[in-house]
Amino acid sequence: MPDLTVDRPRPDRARLYAPFRPRAARVVSAVLAVAIFVGTVVFVALLAEWLGPPSAVGVAVLGLLITWFCWRQATVRADVDEQGIVVRNLVVTRRLEWAQIVSVRFGGGRPWVQLDLSDGDVLAVMGVQQADGDLATAEAGRLAALVAIHTRTSQDD
Repeated sequence: MPDLTVDRPRPDRARLYAPFRPRAARVVSAVLAVAIFVGTVVFVALLAEWLGPPSAVGVAVLGLLITWFCWRQATVRADVDEQGIVVRNLVVTRRLEWAQIVSVRFGGGRPWVQLDLSDGDVLAVMGVQQADGDLATAEAGRLAALVAIHTRTSQDD
């Protein structure tokens, strides 16, 4: 007989702690990354003899750098758990404890969510982007709720 006392995550809890990932930017960037990579390979293969080895290598390196940039844009995200948040932006990945986050800002012309930190710094969370419209607004609200849940003290009203 199976053990029915196993603690299973509730669906609402799983949704609350789901990763934050943009939709529009992820799709566009992934498609561009593949297209640029394939285009670079075809371009270099067809024109390598005409370009000469140094130019062919330069074109290949440039194509790979652009592909990497697009792929990195497609993989921006923010992962949350009980301890805090890991924000993976274009270049930097940063881990924060919930207590380090003072507030969550979104809208007002901001292209993505911004976290105000206890050290006075501001951190962009590119995993929630304005281009996603209503979904982005809902995701910003979910992130703000997580911050509120994890930073609540006995002094909160």
